[in-house]
Amino acid sequence: MTITVFLADDHAVVRDGLRALLDAQEDIHVVGDAGDGLEAARQVEELRPDVVIMDVSMPGLSGIDAARRIHTTCPAVRVIMLSMHDTTEHVFRALKAGAQGYVLKESAGAEVIEAVRTIHEGHRYLSQKITDQLVNDYVEQRRAVGFPDPLTTLAPRELEVLRLVVEGHSSTQIAARLALSAKTIDTYRARIMRKLGIKTVTDLTKFAVLHGLISLE
Repeated sequence: MTITVFLADDHAVVRDGLRALLDAQEDIHVVGDAGDGLEAARQVEELRPDVVIMDVSMPGLSGIDAARRIHTTCPAVRVIMLSMHDTTEHVFRALKAGAQGYVLKESAGAEVIEAVRTIHEGHRYLSQKITDQLVNDYVEQRRAVGFPDPLTTLAPRELEVLRLVVEGHSSTQIAARLALSAKTIDTYRARIMRKLGIKTVTDLTKFAVLHGLISLE
């Protein structure tokens, strides 16, 4: 089965390089490209590729905003953000926007093929340097705070709901899966965030990554 890919980067030389690299693979085919975020979102809605490789810094519409739009209009399309920024804040902004992958430009040549195949199989992909940074941040956070693992404060059902929430399922979808009402799921969600001391979805996503509730590969 061929994986169709769309490229979005404002530098033609980057698009050409990625196209040559990806089209050389027997199982990957580049179906289009664009140099600005707005045009990328429009073409993706029309072409419906399996995977989009999107530069974070795009003219017209930022890569983050374009990813958010694609995630809303084409939820089956999976997005890999391509960026020179390796901070956890940039990564979590991308994940919150609906991206399933985050690859640093400095290592794109070595990682982009693996990233495309990994997220097409339904997993997340983060550059190894990003994974290392997340682990370092987590270790420093635990050392500074000195508190026990916060997951131990959650009941088994709360952990189950938390995992489904951070995987991107809605309250209605979770309710159907667990044979509960959507209102009950909302109550669980509020209780979980209160117990963890988390107030925003971005922080909840960050917590989930740091504690292994979202696969990094």
